[in-house]
Amino acid sequence: MCRNIKTLFNFEPPATDEEVRAASLQFVRKLSGFNKPSRANQEAFDRAVEEVSACARELLDGLVTQAPPRDREVEREKARQRSARRFG
Repeated sequence: MCRNIKTLFNFEPPATDEEVRAASLQFVRKLSGFNKPSRANQEAFDRAVEEVSACARELLDGLVTQAPPRDREVEREKARQRSARRFG
């Protein structure tokens, strides 16, 4: 599950709210052990995703760096090459 959580800091363009929410959803899924919660747990699950998203956005907005922003396409290509080496 958590392999889908990607680094979101210091990219150009910056991480979108959708990317932050997707990472938050994966994090809550990992913590809870639910890919899709039952109806009884849906409200708590959804609330956790929203709260984690808000905290993650606050974190990303508060971080600073002197490093130049990374290019999404360059990082995507590096990931493809790693995957090709790993899986053939």
